[in-house]
Amino acid sequence: MSILILKIEYDGTNYGGWQIQPNAPSIQEEIEKVLSQLNGNHIGIVGAGRTDAGVHARGQVAHARLEKKFPVPENKIPYVLNSKLPDDIRIVDAKIVNFDFHARFDAIAREYSYTITKRQTVFDKYFTTLIRFKLDYDLLEKSAKIFTGKHDFTTFSKNNSETKDYTCNVKICKWKEVDDGIWRLQIRSDRFVYGMVRSVVGAMIDIARGKRTIKEVRQALKDCDRSKSSPLAPAKGLVLENISYPKKFHIF
Repeated sequence: MSILILKIEYDGTNYGGWQIQPNAPSIQEEIEKVLSQLNGNHIGIVGAGRTDAGVHARGQVAHARLEKKFPVPENKIPYVLNSKLPDDIRIVDAKIVNFDFHARFDAIAREYSYTITKRQTVFDKYFTTLIRFKLDYDLLEKSAKIFTGKHDFTTFSKNNSETKDYTCNVKICKWKEVDDGIWRLQIRSDRFVYGMVRSVVGAMIDIARGKRTIKEVRQALKDCDRSKSSPLAPAKGLVLENISYPKKFHIF
């Protein structure tokens, strides 16, 4: 059995998230629909990250198990799929492999970015979060250190019946000013639990605006108590940037 691997980017503004759901359009559904039309039978895909409604991706990875030879040559798959997909979903790259691969379970790291701005324009309003209050950017940078390392992120996550372990090993968590008044968080971890990035961003913004202290948020993380979380940051500033896999797979 061959496996089709896709690298995908999308603007999540008009979707209920990555995963198929009954009451809203999804990225997964749109891609499966096109693949199934081309193949003549249903093809299901599995994504490495299940992004929420309004969240974007620059480096999502998904796989599909092919029961028969795919009718489009490997080098033409992005072009053919993109000609049929909505213009807010793009296939960046595609590979057909003959080894076992799982987009979600074989991933060894994931990386997200979150962008905030104090001067939003019409060109970035769906990809940045406008901050209308004054922030202490020194505190914003310092607050990121709270979340670096191996922690139980129960406090800064949404409850999910599928999640049994909320421990994540955050390798990188840092803010950088990328333009005047525009700050971007880079956060990389072996895994993320549901709602984690938006929750920690909400906490860091609370620190930077003087609503919470670093000491208080650090203790909240240790307490594993969701009542001590901060409001979730809006979805639109969040982008799934990259999924990393062991070198043996030689993909993307």
